[in-house]
Amino acid sequence: MDTQTIAAAGLPALGWALHGGLLWRRLATARRDPLTGLHTRAGWTTRAEHLIAKHPGALVLLVDLDDFKAVNDTHGHAAGDTVLTATAARLANWCGRHGIAARLGGNEFAAIVTDPAHTAGLFALRAALAEPVTHNRRTLRVSASVGHCHRDQLPVPLLTDALSAADAAMYANKGHGRRNNTR
Repeated sequence: MDTQTIAAAGLPALGWALHGGLLWRRLATARRDPLTGLHTRAGWTTRAEHLIAKHPGALVLLVDLDDFKAVNDTHGHAAGDTVLTATAARLANWCGRHGIAARLGGNEFAAIVTDPAHTAGLFALRAALAEPVTHNRRTLRVSASVGHCHRDQLPVPLLTDALSAADAAMYANKGHGRRNNTR
């Protein structure tokens, strides 16, 4: 076979390989929130379901920023974006290598940690999330409500049940007032 025939035969294969790589990159990008870089709901759910089934000590968290609308209304959407990216970074840092964090949408985040002993603890997370955020040389006060559920508290280790329990805990926490670090 001459080189022209080999090149002609290889071009379609090369085209398919490039196309496949592009599609793979687009899919990976679609599973990440463009603002925060965290997983989106769909990408996180798939991984979290696997992790909760595999790790008996897993901890599932829901985080909701308190009075987030006031930040946007008072300081503008760019300030709100700064608060969201700071929250995402703080949650991801807290999870470390033993968990994954996601932005579920708006000002709601989730995380799963396979071994909570490798984190700084829930009190430290709440403290980190309550740290002020600086935007355009202004200090913005922030607070977040955090709900959690340990996998071993569930009769059946399903992510939906863990999220429901974490959601109930988060709203119970909200009911005790903002900046509540007692749970």
